Amino acid sequence: MKHLLKLLDLSKEEIIDILNLADQLKYETKHGIEHHHLKGKCLAMIFEKSSTRTRVSFEVGINQLGGYAVVLAGEGSQIGRGEPVQDTARVLSRYVDGIMIRTFEQKEVEDLAKYGSVPVINGLTDFCHPCQILADLMTIREYKGSFDGLKMCFIGDGNNMMNSLIVGGLKVGMEVAVACPEGYRPPQEILDFAAGYDCFTLTDDPMVAAKDADVVITDVWTSMGQEEERAAREKAFAGYCIDEKIMGVAKSDAIVQHCLPAHRRGDYRRGVRGERRPNLRRSGEPFARTKGRYGHVNERLIVQNAVFSHGVLYLPFEKLCGIIKNRNTAHDMCVK
Repeated sequence: MKHLLKLLDLSKEEIIDILNLADQLKYETKHGIEHHHLKGKCLAMIFEKSSTRTRVSFEVGINQLGGYAVVLAGEGSQIGRGEPVQDTARVLSRYVDGIMIRTFEQKEVEDLAKYGSVPVINGLTDFCHPCQILADLMTIREYKGSFDGLKMCFIGDGNNMMNSLIVGGLKVGMEVAVACPEGYRPPQEILDFAAGYDCFTLTDDPMVAAKDADVVITDVWTSMGQEEERAAREKAFAGYCIDEKIMGVAKSDAIVQHCLPAHRRGDYRRGVRGERRPNLRRSGEPFARTKGRYGHVNERLIVQNAVFSHGVLYLPFEKLCGIIKNRNTAHDMCVK
């Protein structure tokens, strides 16, 4: 059994294992090769935060793996009526083979794993968004070939996306630069982690963060549950929009990523240079735009399949799918 609670818990090797398995699953999906590694397995999906991409990608993904999903909305289950998390964890563990939860507090996810006896996957909390960042890392490696020598930049709120991108980016070996206003910085736990790396920059100047970046990433300025702060946040984040000015200091072949939903007049400008570039990937979308067409399966779905397969079976990548003697060959065939 292996949980995915936050990227802080994973080693670089474990992250790479998940990405390698995701590459293999993507290759098999593209070529019509069934991979029912989880035939007959059931995934319980708990949603205390509403979702489009998370629900669809997990539900479709578990079906591709030969399993099935049970959806529990917060207001439609006992967990929404105040049942202790430890009771929910113990009961669901008797019925299902894994639990995915999308909620507010990180402690709720940690408690599900503590008191349950099946793998728990964090679909999103206010603290982190590990599945999305694994999808982003898969996209970056697919289009850049490797993480070596890359600079990743995040501009925006010090939220769950920034937290997980800092951790994931540094762990796989990228230089990471983030820009956010005073008062909207990442929590101390993340900054303490980043302090152990000499390739991390925290600034309030988006132009400094984006300078010579290979990857530019942003997110909404007002996350779910922060609607009352919208006006104040729009004022604080003025100048933090991904636009031609910011992309002008990034590398000429930089790619732009957004986990979505995107606000085209806020955090992101439609038509920026990175968006028109053929290799733009918006990894949160069901399909990513490539050479003017929607041609690729969503990395989010694929990487979540890899996480659940590894978590339920708890097998190394080589034993689960066989050794890929030349990962780059499978990788190249996936992106063509």
